[in-house]
This record gives sequence, C-alpha cells and structure tokens, in this order.
Amino acid sequence: MERLGTRAADYIFIARRNNSLSHSGRLLTFGFMLGVSLGIALAFGVVFGAWLVLPFAGLEMLVLYVAFRHIDEHAGDYERVVIEGNRLEVEVAEGRAVRCFEFNRYWSQVVCDGGGARVALRSHGRELEIGRHLCEEQRMLMANELRRELRSVR
Repeated sequence: MERLGTRAADYIFIARRNNSLSHSGRLLTFGFMLGVSLGIALAFGVVFGAWLVLPFAGLEMLVLYVAFRHIDEHAGDYERVVIEGNRLEVEVAEGRAVRCFEFNRYWSQVVCDGGGARVALRSHGRELEIGRHLCEEQRMLMANELRRELRSVR
C-alpha cells in the first residue's frame, strides 16, 4: 500500500489513461506510415507525374506527427484520490503539470451528473471533476466506492 507521510492511507484510487500503444510502438507505427505514405506519393509523382500528391502526403504526416506528440505528452496523465484521516487529497497530472487539491473528508460529497457522465467532488462551494480517464461504468463504480469510503469512519 502506498504511504502518505508516516501513516498508511485509508484509501487510494488511481486512474490512468489507457495507453494501448507504447512510445516505441508509436514511433514504429509512425515510421511505417511515413514510409508507406511517402512511398505512394513518390510513386504517383514518378509514374503519373502527379507531384502535387507529395506535399499533401507531407502535410498528412505532419498532422499525424502532431497527434502522436500530443498522445506522448499525455501518456502519463493520472488522477490519484487519497483519503487519510479527515483529509481527502486529489492529485491531477496533465502533461507536465501536477496539481493537488485538498478537501475535508467529512464535508466532501460525491456528485454524479447524467448517470455517470460526470463525477465530481464538492465541498464548501468548490467542485473538482474526477474520473476523466474512466468510462461511465467505471466512473459510477468509483463514485459509489468513494461515497462508501467518505461515509466510513476509521
């Protein structure tokens, strides 16, 4: 179990992005697609004299490169919810930024909108959406589990 300070945490929930393709897998995929796309564009230029295909293939690869860069920058994104004593702490990592939010456990509420489409923690007029890396079913399970943990007294 992960520790906060000197005491063991009462509850820890970590939600991460689903990264089905590793960084090296993305590089291999991009290299393969780059080779195929530019190969086809060159073939059309040589065989049919359609050299204008080449800039469009290059533009297509540029857009794919930008998309893969964005995926790489956010591959490590996560949300971590920790309950320790009367503290509820949420750590949100997006790209290179890590933000921490702290709530009082006993005053915090779990709020669900749209049947799990959106789950948030609310306390003293502040609200923080959580579970962005989960599907609706997983968000509802997390919300129910979090409600149970907030109500339990240890």
